[in-house]
Amino acid sequence: MYKPFLEHLRSELFERFELEARPIPAGLEQCTSDRGRSPATIESWCYQCPELRKIRYTYMDAGDAMQVFNSVVYPSHQYDLPFLGIDFLSFGKVKNLVVLDFQPLFQDEAYQAKYIQPLQSLHEKYDDLVQGLEMKSYDANQYFSKYLLFAKVEPDVVPTRVFEAFKDYLNLYWEMMAAATPLTNPEDIQRVIAAQKEYDQYSADRDPAHGLFSSHFGNEWANRFLFEFLFEDAKPAVVA
Repeated sequence: MYKPFLEHLRSELFERFELEARPIPAGLEQCTSDRGRSPATIESWCYQCPELRKIRYTYMDAGDAMQVFNSVVYPSHQYDLPFLGIDFLSFGKVKNLVVLDFQPLFQDEAYQAKYIQPLQSLHEKYDDLVQGLEMKSYDANQYFSKYLLFAKVEPDVVPTRVFEAFKDYLNLYWEMMAAATPLTNPEDIQRVIAAQKEYDQYSADRDPAHGLFSSHFGNEWANRFLFEFLFEDAKPAVVA
């Protein structure tokens, strides 16, 4: 269901950036499971370039039962740009959840004006994809912008309205990346490094997909996937 989204992202990345493969820990690139009602396959890709230190995207395919496309783009540490966060999920082609955002590193007014305010026009253009849904696992005021697209949609909207929004959000992000000026102050760079690490820890501690991965591929694989690939700067909680 979301393969065209993956292919568009891949095409855009390779056209715009000098990418090189970023290693994925052995055994996490792909996994297949016969658990559950429908066999499931999960596959991931990861790249890097001078502007973007980590570009990861994952596709989970369980046929008509479930389709999941997830991606996070991490800017290099000399840029204080927000993350590009993408999360599209379909369960039985009935429940279709769309999450698309520029995820801010910081919440101060200057940062918001510089990197988040430019999203307002797209947010208004796609106001039907703004439904004020409750976030059960996350604080909407931390690592999410006020111009987040977050909606439950009908299947016929995915290849049309959602795909157009996806392309527009990507284009704005690439424009923002092209216009960005690298940081030179070591203290500013360290602040970005710390914020990106905090994002990984925050996300790993709350990721609702861990249970999904665990149910299909086992808890050991899911834990490795979470901490060694998705959010590699996070540390598992120490069990006393």
